Amino acid sequence: MDGRKILVILPAWNEAEGLPGILGEIRAQLPGVDTLVVDDGSTDRTAEVAAAAGSAVARLPYNLGVGGAMRLGYRYAHLHGYDVAIQIDSDGQHDPSYVPLLLEKLNEADLVIGARFDGEGDYKVRGPRKWAMGLLSTVLSRITRTRLTDTTSGFRACNRKLIEFFATWYPVEYLGDTVESMVGAARCGFTVRQVPVAMRERTTGRPSASPFKAMIYLARAGLVLLLAMIRRMPDNLRAIAESKDDSPVRELALKS
Repeated sequence: MDGRKILVILPAWNEAEGLPGILGEIRAQLPGVDTLVVDDGSTDRTAEVAAAAGSAVARLPYNLGVGGAMRLGYRYAHLHGYDVAIQIDSDGQHDPSYVPLLLEKLNEADLVIGARFDGEGDYKVRGPRKWAMGLLSTVLSRITRTRLTDTTSGFRACNRKLIEFFATWYPVEYLGDTVESMVGAARCGFTVRQVPVAMRERTTGRPSASPFKAMIYLARAGLVLLLAMIRRMPDNLRAIAESKDDSPVRELALKS
């Protein structure tokens, strides 16, 4: 699109129904951008449908969750020398038309978040889930030294150096792909910014929403945040952040 080699990573678990539409939309709106569908242990025809739609496909033998799928996606991006990796959900919530906005902001940051609660669109949450998101945003704004309003958004873009970082280290636990990955990146010196986006209704799947699940979400979000702040980061990760080398992809000992 702008001279950079860009990969859109779509983690997918049983998304055969909606993938043709979102892949077609990405192709139409983002010409020249490559896509990788990471089939996260699906039991339907997700992989076959993605391949038929013209996307590269990586398959996990078991369902590992979004974190596991994205870790594989970042390793693929690193090994194939991409300059930018963009995460877009396979359920249709993320609008590809906002990708140029993320790319523009990426000129001044290492990680850019597409934020739902920044004046664009009318997406709303209530109750304990809203409290948890507010707590996460307040604490992570301090850690990253920038205003963040939607730290659990999975609509995000990162540059080459952060691709290398995430290919080496990427948490796969609950909320690790959003909260802990951002905390780890910020602690190692990477810069984070956000841009306002509007989220759409999902085209497939069903959201999990109940007062009990919302309370569980609040408790788990607090625990994830605490662990992310106290967990020791390996020294080699800081070396990646401090490196000034933006040359083509270097070899890594990629560890599970």
